[in-house]
Amino acid sequence: MEPAPATHDLVIFDCDGVLVDSEMLSCQCLSESFGAYGIDLSLEEINHLFLGRSLAAIREFLLTHGWPPDPFLAGLKSRVQESFRRSLQPIDGIGAVLSSLRIPFCVASSSCLDRVSLSLTLTGLGGHFGDRLYTSQLVARGKPAPDLFLYAAARMKAEPARTLVVEDSVSGVTAAKSAGMTAWGFVGGSHYRSGDGRRLLSDAGADRIFERMTDFWSEG
Repeated sequence: MEPAPATHDLVIFDCDGVLVDSEMLSCQCLSESFGAYGIDLSLEEINHLFLGRSLAAIREFLLTHGWPPDPFLAGLKSRVQESFRRSLQPIDGIGAVLSSLRIPFCVASSSCLDRVSLSLTLTGLGGHFGDRLYTSQLVARGKPAPDLFLYAAARMKAEPARTLVVEDSVSGVTAAKSAGMTAWGFVGGSHYRSGDGRRLLSDAGADRIFERMTDFWSEG
């Protein structure tokens, strides 16, 4: 096994769908919250609109359609926390990958800090990262803009060209490539059990696509 991706000085991991298998849980909570407001969106539509995006994208959607965002987002947060405490699991094999890395790594997520911290605590992954958690709250523009990844690389003192990003969403891959970083697309989350995740991430510019964390160190 290689001690680290040979051409990189930093690995940035997205959280949802890469470290923890949360996307289907989140989408179900969002669907239920929309339903309570009489908003009829399918899980497929929710995935398309919001996968890999921050709460700002949901807020903008609600404002555009004339719905007050604050009570909606408060209710959504409660639903998500309850669902995560009941059902959240780490991505299979991610703990071994993190333990084997010999270069710096961190998290850069569109989710808010308390949700990322909760996710990593519930799944036993928090000890791998410490305080190296960077979220969309820290930058003016979330994914697909490159701001968050550039911020994380700067804080970790790494050059973008020598930074590897592991992402599961089109917006995340787009952000990584816009930042001048290498982007690996991960399609092993439960939200990709149906649909063509490989094509979506390839079209977004992913440099490599894989579906099992056990293949993290494999070439190609």
